[in-house]
Amino acid sequence: MVSPKLFGVSLGALLLLGVTGTGCATKKHVAKVVAPVEKRVGEVEKQNQDQQARLGELGNEVSRADERAMDAEKKASAAGKAAAQAGEAASQARQRADGAYGLAEQNQTRLGQIQQNVDRTFGNLDNYRLVSEDKIYFGFDRSVLTKEAKASLDSIAGSFGNMQNFVVEVQGYTDQTGSSNYNIDLSQKRASAVVRYLATEHNVPLRRISVLGVGEAPTPGKTRAERKENRRVDVKVYALDLKGEGVNMESRTKPPAQQQQ
Repeated sequence: MVSPKLFGVSLGALLLLGVTGTGCATKKHVAKVVAPVEKRVGEVEKQNQDQQARLGELGNEVSRADERAMDAEKKASAAGKAAAQAGEAASQARQRADGAYGLAEQNQTRLGQIQQNVDRTFGNLDNYRLVSEDKIYFGFDRSVLTKEAKASLDSIAGSFGNMQNFVVEVQGYTDQTGSSNYNIDLSQKRASAVVRYLATEHNVPLRRISVLGVGEAPTPGKTRAERKENRRVDVKVYALDLKGEGVNMESRTKPPAQQQQ
């Protein structure tokens, strides 16, 4: 590439030589000779400018490439840290999984033992035998325990001391007087009164008592005596007979005439 300064010196020397050599050169002749040179100089300058512009663009591209490289390096470093953290988390997860597996094996062993106990317990359910069956009577449209009813419940609860495994079944009934819904509610109140007395006065655990308000008694109550008989709560006590020898059943039921005024 010819620098403008060097080219100018050369041009001056050429002009001086021409003037000295000929002595008679005219300005027109000089202009004719110089014009192509000036044109060439302009082209060279333009090429130089274009090259400078391309060099600037190349520098910008290099700068952008450096930035991208630095960004890629940062991302690679972050990815390395993330990979290290993931590896540590995987190690911790593996340790937790091993611990959970060991705990699952322990639980499985305990579940097996529990299942054996449950199987033995349910296997003995068929060995529950009816020990006693009593009837607690109520007045017409009443759900309050009488003195006679409480005395009967005291006698029933007194027999629980000799039993280790027993359940109590309590079912309330009414006569056929009144609507079906009303009688179901009344029978439930009567059964609940019996359960409440056994639980509060004799500390019988509720888990040993099943209770149901049936409603109207299944037997017809055509006569006054039959209707008195239907206004009652049946209390049945079952005890676990592991030996299968059977249990003597008692009944403390008194005739309605003695309990119902």
